[in-house]
Amino acid sequence: MNLNDALFKYSIRLGDTSLILAQRLSEWTGHGPFLEEDLALTNITLDIFGRAKSLLEYAAKIEDKGRTEDDLAFLRTDREYFNALITEQPNGDYAKTIMRQAFIDCFDLLFYTALAKSKDETLAGIATKSIKEITYHKRHSFSWVMRFGNGTEESHTRLQQGFDEVWAFTEELFEMNEVDEVLLKEGIAVDLSALKPLWLKEITELLDKANVQIPEGVYMQKGSRKGIHSEHLGYILAEMQSLPRMHPNAKW
Repeated sequence: MNLNDALFKYSIRLGDTSLILAQRLSEWTGHGPFLEEDLALTNITLDIFGRAKSLLEYAAKIEDKGRTEDDLAFLRTDREYFNALITEQPNGDYAKTIMRQAFIDCFDLLFYTALAKSKDETLAGIATKSIKEITYHKRHSFSWVMRFGNGTEESHTRLQQGFDEVWAFTEELFEMNEVDEVLLKEGIAVDLSALKPLWLKEITELLDKANVQIPEGVYMQKGSRKGIHSEHLGYILAEMQSLPRMHPNAKW
């Protein structure tokens, strides 16, 4: 694999993860538990969509085959997406969504802080801008985990159930393949193995404060690095791609 191919696949992976997560979170728009929280999560969603646009725009530039970020977002099949599996999981109730978001926010802040030091100026620039946004995202999701975990018996039960449903998808966040190996040698990619103990420490401390139990012997799900996904991605793409596929040349 040459450097250009690796950089394209790396940018696609990051862009897809942000895109699918934002699409999932957008399902809460108008359905939040109260108005202020509805607006807060909607703004977080817009931040993540913005990051997805920047990353896919860069991927299209690297590929240099005439495709735009919209083409990459809306005109690929499910096996051509490389988003982390955790992002495509159903929202469930608000506690589950927040638990998933806390896992991702914690990872993203560590990841984009490291990516800001990348020798690739475009990725470093996107990362630098994202750090400010993710810092707020993490503070928001972490505070809600604490609120649910130390609230009523029902809120704690829902948080624990949400944790049980998404925990198995967290290991994949740190999976590396040939793409990472090629870019690490060039000082472009982030060493995910170095982030894992930092992430685990923060998450373990959060879960302890929220009285959430981490089960042992959980089978950790993987597959997205090879374009293998859960059945949920197909439904997401069917909804988000229906109009662009019906009118691919439409201008708005």
